[in-house]
Amino acid sequence: MNNINKNYIVIAVVAVIICIVILIYIFSLNQTDYNNYEDLEITSTEEENKEETEEKEKIKVHIAGSVVSEGIVELEEGARVADAIDKVGGTTPDANMNQVNLAYKLEDGQKIYIPNQNEEEYKITEGMEGIQTNEDINKNNELININTATQTELELLPGIGPSTATKIIDYREENGEFETIDDIKNVPGIGEAKYETIKNSITV
Repeated sequence: MNNINKNYIVIAVVAVIICIVILIYIFSLNQTDYNNYEDLEITSTEEENKEETEEKEKIKVHIAGSVVSEGIVELEEGARVADAIDKVGGTTPDANMNQVNLAYKLEDGQKIYIPNQNEEEYKITEGMEGIQTNEDINKNNELININTATQTELELLPGIGPSTATKIIDYREENGEFETIDDIKNVPGIGEAKYETIKNSITV
């Protein structure tokens, strides 16, 4: 009788051990799946961030006036006036920053002018402190022909960086000349908003 009880106890212990081993195995599988999912999610997020960074175009703006180093600077699309000032080493002690909107979002081809303290009646262009737009700078210049313009000429258009200029040239090479200026909206990357900023500066 004692032997039978001992056998039952042994069987019960073995069964418990087997259950524990099975539970540990199942838990380890779930943990592995979770780690793989987490790694996949992190990798996916990193790739998306990388793509967004790569897609950002570069813009060029001219900064002059009371700054450490006047000239043309290259910035990422979406940069602000403050970014351009930092790029040239900051402002000089006599700069009149009360007339400058540091948060203003820049576009390719714009000119930023930082006035000094003696310029009490500094002219503000279209309500944008310290900013001159391409339209103001080039209003007396000839229109840019989008059928014949080089990449450099296309980059003079507001909001058109090297990448978009290349797309314009590629489009006309593949599809022929633009029949109207509206046709430029067929170029990838040129939507209604960007078209509105360049339509008065282009021709066919």
